[in-house]
Amino acid sequence: MDRVVYLDNNATTMVDPEVLEAMLPFLTERYGNPSSIHSFGGEVGAEVDRARMNVSKLLGADYDYEIVFTGTGTESDNMAILGTIAYYKEKKHIITSRVEHPAILALCKKLERDGYHVTYVPVDSHGNLDMDMLRDSVTEHTAVVSIMYANNETGVIFPVEEIGAFLKQRGVPFHVDAVQAAGKIPIDVNKINCDLLTISGHKFHAPKGVGALYVRRGTRMRPVNYGGHQEKGRRPGTENVPGIIGMGKAAELAVEHLKNHDGMKRLRDKLEKGLLSQFKNSMLNGDSESRVPNTTNIGFEFIEGEAILLYLDDKKIAASSGSACSSGSLEPSHVLRAMGVPFTCAHGSIRYSLSRFTTEEEIDYTLSVMPEIVDRLLSISPYWDNEKKVCKPVNF
Repeated sequence: MDRVVYLDNNATTMVDPEVLEAMLPFLTERYGNPSSIHSFGGEVGAEVDRARMNVSKLLGADYDYEIVFTGTGTESDNMAILGTIAYYKEKKHIITSRVEHPAILALCKKLERDGYHVTYVPVDSHGNLDMDMLRDSVTEHTAVVSIMYANNETGVIFPVEEIGAFLKQRGVPFHVDAVQAAGKIPIDVNKINCDLLTISGHKFHAPKGVGALYVRRGTRMRPVNYGGHQEKGRRPGTENVPGIIGMGKAAELAVEHLKNHDGMKRLRDKLEKGLLSQFKNSMLNGDSESRVPNTTNIGFEFIEGEAILLYLDDKKIAASSGSACSSGSLEPSHVLRAMGVPFTCAHGSIRYSLSRFTTEEEIDYTLSVMPEIVDRLLSISPYWDNEKKVCKPVNF
């Protein structure tokens, strides 16, 4: 393969050429400040509003001004949680899940140190949320519930519409981290009944460094930062205009391409079935049905995932062993631990995530090189008897 086979699209996607073309004028001749009163800046401001409209359409929002542009998904998550609890100061209870992105989990751990009580809802062996526990955990002291739409490691989709309907009846603010769902499956904030929803541009072929927070009209929250009037005072600071324009164009394209994701799902399934059939000591991590169409997470028993990634990298294949935001850790994924994935598989689990630019040739190439990699690593594994082709008796 004379190019990199990029199967780490849940970490970041390539910028769509059409997106790049839309951005370039705002890096050169159209560099006015959108907040300025002169026409040079005002024209740029009109383009920012057009981008806001496109993002609004991607999310099914009723009003463009419900979209607040931010720098990242992490910033949007923090704005949602911190802004909500700042308004409901007397309420010291937060509910989330055990498999959230570090942007939520790290914040919740910090808030626990500040005196908040956080309920972490568990998942089952397929990565599905314990809905009974979530419902039973809500009290009059609950300030906000934050649940992801789709898991970044397994692709498993959570029943956010069911959660939203329940929380609306209870009058509890609901935040959805939809970073891994946007551009992959249809999103309708009104069907979800969420008050707040996070997305990040670089997950659907916009540039890195631009995100958005949907804030339903009438939602009560405080600003996290203070300064200028930008984003109606909810996120002050001069706008990243090229990034916003890129995100708007990417949102427009994402709406067009949502109906064409059967091809991406077919390639994902081909890769998944090929890997599971080649290696008897492998397993699918996560629900096989309720998940986004681009993601599969395969556990290879008795070998290390980091070693697999190094050998894949040598073959010009980029994949991941978990969230890119926590890939510096040698510990097994917190998502797989929460699912109860056996130790022998958790350490050898690889996430393959496709995009609409992934080709059949790239999938075939990946399937062709994996046997050599797995066989080589099994031959040196302390848990594998290479002669008998069975696991050695080991006490974990």
